[in-house]
Amino acid sequence: MALTVLCYKKCSTCQRALKWLDEKGIDYRERPIREERPTAEELRAWYQQSGLPLKRFFNTSGSLYKELKLKERLPGMSEEEQLALLATDGMLVKRPLVVGNGVVLTGFKEAEWEEKL
Repeated sequence: MALTVLCYKKCSTCQRALKWLDEKGIDYRERPIREERPTAEELRAWYQQSGLPLKRFFNTSGSLYKELKLKERLPGMSEEEQLALLATDGMLVKRPLVVGNGVVLTGFKEAEWEEKL
């Protein structure tokens, strides 16, 4: 199964990540995160599979994260509430988000991608 890369076209980090995948010859399907935002069910499965803290799935540097004051609000929210919130808007989700081949990666860290992909 090929990788699915949830990304936002205007995001420079996403552009670098896709270029890296192309250079490595890694097959992937691009999924626009705003238009085809992940569902709470998908996010729950990826979160459980990843072993990462749920906070790693949030785009903490995004304007929506700041507008909603999530830095203050998240600690008081349950996992289910956080997953439901993430599913409301793709711009809340850390990107690129890579899923597939038993791998879930949030953000683009070249060393981590090199090791896992």
